[in-house]
Amino acid sequence: MKLKVQSIHFDADRKLLSFVEEKIEKLTHFYEDIIDGEVFLRLDKNSEKENKIAEIKLNTPGKTMFASEQSKSFEEATDIAVDALKKQITRYKAKLRSN
Repeated sequence: MKLKVQSIHFDADRKLLSFVEEKIEKLTHFYEDIIDGEVFLRLDKNSEKENKIAEIKLNTPGKTMFASEQSKSFEEATDIAVDALKKQITRYKAKLRSN
């Protein structure tokens, strides 16, 4: 799977980027047909504490899955977004099996 990570309004360090890549790669255990993905890490200037936003978009054959989460750290936001994508993948695979 090809993954593109973009940090907006800040420069992400290597540790954060590898954390995000590892989390996204684990989704291939649930669904092998993920073509590629995009991750946007943004700092929200309006919010005080929970100002880190992780948006993840995955492209699969016939469907695009998206999750966005806001939290106090990029790691936490990424974890929650990946969990949401896991649920989407599980529902999508169940739908494919029932057809």
